[in-house]
Amino acid sequence: MPTDSADSAAPVTTTQRATLADITPPIALGPLDGRYRGAVAPLVDHLSEAALNRERLHVEVEWLIRLTEGPVVPGAPTLSDAEKAYLRAIVTDFDAAGIAELGEIERVTVHDVKAIEYYIKRRLEAAPGVLGEGTVLPSAGELVHFACTSEDINNLSYALMVQGAVRDVWLPAATALTDQLADMAREHAAVPLLSRTHGQPATPSTLGKELAVLAHRLRRQLRRIEGAEYLGKLNGATGTYGAHTVAVPGIDWPAVSKSFVESLGLTWNPLTTQIESHDWQAELYSDMARFNRILHNLSTDVWTYISLGFFKQIPVPGATGSSTMPHKVNPIRFENAEANLEISCALLDTLASTLVTSRLQRDLTDSTTQRNIGPAFGHSLLAVDNVSRGLRALAVNADLLAADLDANWEVLGEPIQSAMRAASVAGVPGMENPYERLKDLTRGHRLTGEEMREFVQGLGLPDDVTRRLTDLTPGTYTGIAEQLVGEYLD
Repeated sequence: MPTDSADSAAPVTTTQRATLADITPPIALGPLDGRYRGAVAPLVDHLSEAALNRERLHVEVEWLIRLTEGPVVPGAPTLSDAEKAYLRAIVTDFDAAGIAELGEIERVTVHDVKAIEYYIKRRLEAAPGVLGEGTVLPSAGELVHFACTSEDINNLSYALMVQGAVRDVWLPAATALTDQLADMAREHAAVPLLSRTHGQPATPSTLGKELAVLAHRLRRQLRRIEGAEYLGKLNGATGTYGAHTVAVPGIDWPAVSKSFVESLGLTWNPLTTQIESHDWQAELYSDMARFNRILHNLSTDVWTYISLGFFKQIPVPGATGSSTMPHKVNPIRFENAEANLEISCALLDTLASTLVTSRLQRDLTDSTTQRNIGPAFGHSLLAVDNVSRGLRALAVNADLLAADLDANWEVLGEPIQSAMRAASVAGVPGMENPYERLKDLTRGHRLTGEEMREFVQGLGLPDDVTRRLTDLTPGTYTGIAEQLVGEYLD
């Protein structure tokens, strides 16, 4: 403790602070692994470094097993069901201890895929202790990574990782959010809403129809993402099966490769350089980015409806909206979603544009780029979670919606001048210049319902048309908006 009063009054310098980098357990550098971990944790099983290594083990093990079937490689041992189960347990049992062991091996090899090979060979050597001395697994060591380049393993691993992340985590969350939005659209399909085009009062719609438009847009992107292809290849150092055909001639290696890739649940790419071309990834990430941008549009629209008072936010007991203004309930879920969607799109756009290019037969730009797939998905998933939670905390302010409509009778200028045009075509006299007459009446003017009805009654329209227009109000001038939600949302 300082004893000198001058020392105690001096500002603390950065060198006097505790070093946060040395704290155990390690402190996350990024928010996805820190503050927002709970919302994105399911992606760790698919897009983390450990998940990448687990998929590498999976691909290597399945390739080893495939080579023994037939066998593809003459002289390869025939594996029993117990031996195949032992090999597959290398993948299913990959845990914290396995991660640490693999890390130790990689510190020696300074090569991540070679470390995978050695990790599996250790298990082959240890097999007699589990399966008995009669096991043939120790003799299968040279089948591990047979005729493979690292990219043969990596491209299949990434395809499996991304496929799992999309199908098991991101797509269910995005679909649930879109269904939640669609439910809101149905619930409020008949609630009149004064539209605003260019920020100005415009032809009324319904709240449900406007939400349905966004749900419909999101669903279209989800259908594209659901139909995504996940491509893979296993054809050697430059895509020629060079090592395969020299080591074991006479085998239809493309057929072996195709059946193996398809056995993993992927689509086989027959023509590649050393790398699988990643075009499928660019296509997928572009679709995901488009979903993000539509969700961003939803977030800004809902934020605007909140600011107009159309939506009331349901306060969370004990929560603070503002550190100084007690009355506030800030729309933070939608603001956080906006920011995370922008970050996700920036990463997805970079992935999509970078991954489609590789110099000649191979460069390594894709290696570090693909390690950012997790953050790209994570920020999108976090935004989906924020929007979902934000929507659940909204209540419609029907009274304010009605008052907003009642204050803007001039929006009926559109149907009145359209009815006059139709009457003119039908031969009704005195219907000249309908647009101009309504423009003079309404532009820059606030009208009451009584003033609008008096105008209509003085036009000389047929009685049925006059009656229809005098009965019309801004709140009933919503066309078939409710019907559109019911018929086309699904």
